[in-house]
Amino acid sequence: MVPAGEPVRRTVIAAIPVAVVLEAAGRFFTSHEAAVVEAATARIAPGPADDPAEAGHPGAREAGVTDYIDMMLGALTGSAPMIFAGGPWSNRQASGPDRMADFIPLDPVSLIAWRKRLASWQEQYRAGIAALDRLAGGDFCKAGPEEQDKILAGQDMGAFRSLLFEHTIEGLYANPEYGGNRGLAGWRDIGFPGDIQPRGYPPGEVEASDGRDPVAAAGIVADVLKFLGAL
Repeated sequence: MVPAGEPVRRTVIAAIPVAVVLEAAGRFFTSHEAAVVEAATARIAPGPADDPAEAGHPGAREAGVTDYIDMMLGALTGSAPMIFAGGPWSNRQASGPDRMADFIPLDPVSLIAWRKRLASWQEQYRAGIAALDRLAGGDFCKAGPEEQDKILAGQDMGAFRSLLFEHTIEGLYANPEYGGNRGLAGWRDIGFPGDIQPRGYPPGEVEASDGRDPVAAAGIVADVLKFLGAL
């Protein structure tokens, strides 16, 4: 919150636009935009509903990645900025208050910076979604998986694809307070126990693996790693 005694800063902050949302399905996306983003992120991180080979491994749909992106893009539209979840711990692994449930207020400078950053991302998403629809002949969601992959891999989608990839990975594995990692799906898939404060991680747990290594478990990858280690 901006202190009441700083009208100049309030004027500057208010002058930085945040996109107006019409027909909103969530905090930022319309229902159609959300559907396009869900379809696109499901091609980046497919789950069992998108690729039978992913059976047992949740993807972007299952982890609620679209909700993560929607919450992030609309983080400043509510009464309190939803940028940084509090802490230092939740109540996932220990009894007591959930310190992660409340988001931290932003100072005036941080608020200005986040307004500018989010306004840029909002513009990129609106333009990127429109481009996906256009390249799909009107509705990206109606295109088949192979066509969706071809569109996303196109040279024209390079910048938006990079942004979407980054946010997809964040939505899969970030703390669930930010809207993604639904049901801890991403953490469970990689064997990560998540935040276990206030107990914390003793040195032995820091050094040890949380579970199977999905890279080393792949035969061809393991052979390549052994070969490189022998060089």
